Amino acid sequence: MLDGKVIEGAPAKSEQNIPHPARPLRIALVTETYPPEINGVASTVAQLVAGLLLAGHFVEVTRPRQPKVDGLPTTTTSPRSGGKGGGDGSPQSEPNRFSERLTSGIPIPRYPELKLGLPATHRLERDWKAQPPDIVHIATEGPLGWSALRVARRLGLPVVSEFRTNFHAYSAHYGIGPLRRWVLGYLRHFHNRCAFTMVPTAGLVAELETSGFERLKVVARGVDASRFHPSRRSQELRSSWGAGPSTLVVVAVGRVAPEKNLDLLVSAFRKIRTVQPDARLVVVGDGPSRVWLETETPDAVFAGRRLGEDLAAHYASADLLLFPSLTETFGNVTLEAMASGVAVLAFDYGAAGQSVVSGVHGWTVPYGDRSAFERAAECAAADWPHLRKLGSQGRQVAETMAWTEIVAEVLSIYSEAARSVRCRGLQT
Repeated sequence: MLDGKVIEGAPAKSEQNIPHPARPLRIALVTETYPPEINGVASTVAQLVAGLLLAGHFVEVTRPRQPKVDGLPTTTTSPRSGGKGGGDGSPQSEPNRFSERLTSGIPIPRYPELKLGLPATHRLERDWKAQPPDIVHIATEGPLGWSALRVARRLGLPVVSEFRTNFHAYSAHYGIGPLRRWVLGYLRHFHNRCAFTMVPTAGLVAELETSGFERLKVVARGVDASRFHPSRRSQELRSSWGAGPSTLVVVAVGRVAPEKNLDLLVSAFRKIRTVQPDARLVVVGDGPSRVWLETETPDAVFAGRRLGEDLAAHYASADLLLFPSLTETFGNVTLEAMASGVAVLAFDYGAAGQSVVSGVHGWTVPYGDRSAFERAAECAAADWPHLRKLGSQGRQVAETMAWTEIVAEVLSIYSEAARSVRCRGLQT
C-alpha cells in the first residue's frame, strides 16, 4: 500500500494552464529529499510534481521517511516555494492522484537533517509488477535511486534521471577529494543506464559529455514569479536588520556549508563595506559553517531557514544577492532573487550564466575568478542606487521562466524515453 499524503507547493494560478492529456500517465518519481525538507532539490522536485498533477497525471513519490518532519500537518508550506495549494485544480483538491511510498534511510554525513535512502528493491519490484508505472523518474542517485533503476530495467520500464547535485565536486570540501574520480565514475555508470538524463544547463551538458555521460537533455528550472515578487519588499523587515531606506542590504541565501565558497562571501562583503560602511549582510539559511561565518561577520544578520512568503520577503527586502558558490548544478536562488527584483552577483555558470546578462540584471564574472568577484562587489556598492533598476530588469526575465514550460519539456522527454525502450531496446 502507498501512504497517501497531499502534496504542497502548487504553482500559482497563472501557471495552471497546462493542457490535460488524453490518457493520464502513471509516473513513479524516486527522490532522496522532498518537502518539508529545505533544499533546492526538494523544492524543485515538488514544483515539478505539482505541475505534473495539474496536468492531469498520477504521481507516486518514493522517498526516505523523515521522522523529524513526517506527520506534520499537510498545510505546512513547502521549502522555498511556500504555497499551500488547494482549490482550482491544485494537488490538494485531487489527493487521489498523488501518493507517497516512504522507505528507510540513514543520515547523510555532514547533512544530518537529510536521509540517504536505503535500497527498496523488493518492495518496488512487487508494487511495480502489480501496477506498472508508465515512466520511472529518478531525481537523485543514492542507493534508493539505484535500486529503482535496477527494478525499472529488470521490468522493462522506461526510466529517466536528473543530474541535480555535483557530489563529485563536493568531495573536495569534505575531506574525500581522492574519491572524486570514483564518485564521478559511479554517477556516469548510473546515468548512462537511463534512457535520458535531464541536466539544467547546456554548459553542464558539455562538461558531463567530456566525462563520458550519454543521452543528456537540457531542462532548465523554473521559478514561481508570483510568489517571489518585488511587492514583498518590507521596510519593517529592513528596519529589523538595522537598515534604513537608503542602506545597502546584501543577502546570501542557501546552505551555510563549506562547498558554498563562504570565504569569498566574507571577502566580497568586506570590499562592499569599504564603499558603503553601513551596508548590512543578511544570511538566510543554516548549516555546519554557521559558527565560522558568525565569527567572520559578527555584525551580519543570521536569519536562519525561511519558508514561503517569509523567504520571499527576505529576498525582496534586499538590494543585492551575493552568490559565490562554485559547486551548483544550477543555483535556484539566482532565479528567486531575479523574480524578487534583486540584482545578482554570481559566477558565469549555472542559472546565472544562463539568465543573467552582466550589467543588465546584475553581474557575472569568470568562473573561479575571486578577484573579479570582489571587484564587481565593490563596483555594485559604489553605484548601489542603480541596483534597483538592474533588479527590475532581472524581474522581467524571471517572468518568462514559468514551471508550465518546464513540465511540458519533461513530459516530452517521458514520451521519447518510452519510445526508446520500445524501439531501441535500451533497457533490455
